[in-house]
Amino acid sequence: MNKGELTFFCGKMGAGKSTKAYEVAQHGNTVLLSEDEWLTSLYPNKISSLNDYIEYSNLLKPQIKKLVQSILSSGTNVVMDFPANTRSQRDWFRSIFSEIGAPHNLIYIDLPNEVCLEQIEKRRIEQPERADTDTPDMFEQVTKYFMAPASEEGFNTTKVTKNA
Repeated sequence: MNKGELTFFCGKMGAGKSTKAYEVAQHGNTVLLSEDEWLTSLYPNKISSLNDYIEYSNLLKPQIKKLVQSILSSGTNVVMDFPANTRSQRDWFRSIFSEIGAPHNLIYIDLPNEVCLEQIEKRRIEQPERADTDTPDMFEQVTKYFMAPASEEGFNTTKVTKNA
């Protein structure tokens, strides 16, 4: 049986990764997994800092990896709305698809900081529950660690430079 394709995303906070993940997942035989939904459900009111996010995100990853590999092995595509914004995060995605020989697509949303900050401000209004963490200060903290994917990493990458 053919393996499903794993699609995952790289882009600064506010670039539109979740929106794009939802759009991509609408194309049949696809399961969408959202890190924000898992974290909110399993660890309500526990994440108020970048360190909290890292701690709880790392607790999820072993089980999520097994789940995604199982879904991909069944021939179903998986869209992961989990960030691939650093080399170590992308290495985790690589382990998911390479261990089972599944195809993949890394979608890199490359937008300027100003656009990301505008979208974060809009999101704070539309989703008031995110107002405490979706701040310019958090954007600056997170963006310090952002690393665009490099060709030598060897991913099948689709680059998006505007909200398309």
